[in-house]
Amino acid sequence: MQTLSKSVLSSESSSTAVSVFNKTGLLDLLLQCLQRHPQNMELAISAVLDGILSSIHTTPEYTLLRTLAAGSLWNLKSGLSSAQQSQTLTALASTLSHSLSLDAGELIPELWHAESARLSKDSTSVNKPEHTEEPPASHEPEDMEEEMRNGGKPNGRKSKTQNKDFSDLLPRDRVELREARALLSAQQTSLEIIVNMCCSDDEVLKKAEFPSAAAIELCAKDSSWKCLLKKMERVQCRALTCLHNILSSMDPESLGGALGLQDVARHLSSLVFSSAGEIPCMTPQQLMSFCEAAASCELLSVRVNALAILGITGSSLAKEKNTAETLQLIGSALLNVATKEANLVVCGEALDALLDVFADGEEAETAAKNINLLSSLKALQPGFRAKLRKEGRGKYSPDQLFVLDNVRINLKRFIGYLENLPRN
Repeated sequence: MQTLSKSVLSSESSSTAVSVFNKTGLLDLLLQCLQRHPQNMELAISAVLDGILSSIHTTPEYTLLRTLAAGSLWNLKSGLSSAQQSQTLTALASTLSHSLSLDAGELIPELWHAESARLSKDSTSVNKPEHTEEPPASHEPEDMEEEMRNGGKPNGRKSKTQNKDFSDLLPRDRVELREARALLSAQQTSLEIIVNMCCSDDEVLKKAEFPSAAAIELCAKDSSWKCLLKKMERVQCRALTCLHNILSSMDPESLGGALGLQDVARHLSSLVFSSAGEIPCMTPQQLMSFCEAAASCELLSVRVNALAILGITGSSLAKEKNTAETLQLIGSALLNVATKEANLVVCGEALDALLDVFADGEEAETAAKNINLLSSLKALQPGFRAKLRKEGRGKYSPDQLFVLDNVRINLKRFIGYLENLPRN
């Protein structure tokens, strides 16, 4: 019961989940299960959670409750038998798939219009104020959320604990708004579970392109609904994290081979460059813009990954015809980083990428000569070696030093390879 309570109460929409939990009488069922299995708490709780997952209700609040139950079951899986684990995973996949299959971009505008029509009807029948873009005077969810996010109280004083559950601030009569919030929370939680499971789901890629323009427009102009904008962003961030884990843990063939990876690349590049609809491919200029933006990021991992992308892209292009011009762009960018970057890990990644791009091929040889690659590498080699000797052991980890030493050795060999190329 403690495990289940923690799972439910830790949700950002816990009051909604607890409300549904109590209304359906699940607590009594839970207690009965615990009494019948005093020596097997996990089995007792899993029995209740299985019952929640099999619920036929389809409202957003029930979807959120089932998603929370799915997360609890995932945490309890180690205490189940092999047969039960198989059934549980099937139920989990079905629950998460249903949650992510709901199109929040369409449902949120529908819920907003439904609330508008209902409040307008109520105002004419009982003389209530018409539905406006201002929230009720006694409730300020957006302002309260901002205050609480900054660790303060509405009166300006600091809060002892940062309670980020704001669903209680929504009036009970704002049914549609509560449902919209429950839907987004369910999808966010579903994506977080998938991150932990590190499994693929056909709906994840679609959530990466969320939020919908129509939903954003309606929520932005109604201050009562504006609190959903952050929730939409969180859903998109969780989806992108899922994609990262999926792509990192699966081999190319499992992702559909080269064509499958191209589809993913096109989709993600359309997000990066805010393009309307699908784009045929990433242009060299777009690739360079992306990597230049990543190179200015404060996070070391982002800068390193951007350079790795350039290296992989360049080495692939070197095998194709008529790519020398693009290889020159990539080579110049990598040389710039290798020459000016203060961090040896980033500098080493840039050099390693250069060696991959210009390792072989006629197009690579042509591009290398056009950017004077040999003379540039010979000029920066002494500085890289000296900096590695001076800063290496005191500033970098053993694993990083191992990689950097390999770069140093490979750089020396690569310079020798370039020197032995026939000069035209």
